[in-house]
Amino acid sequence: MNNNWKTKTIIFGTVIGALSGAVSAYLLVKRAESENEKPKLSPGEGIQVGLGVLGLMRMIAGFGSD
Repeated sequence: MNNNWKTKTIIFGTVIGALSGAVSAYLLVKRAESENEKPKLSPGEGIQVGLGVLGLMRMIAGFGSD
């Protein structure tokens, strides 16, 4: 099969995404515990995270297009 690399790439990306999401949630919980509060993300922080993720995806999509 010639599409085997596509499946591997999608699976690898999914695993990396899940791991980075889990680490991010862990860090958010640790920060909340150190401040003795519930985990919270302000709207401004949410926008910053979203734009950062979009920027990362744009950078990844641009690899190899030179």
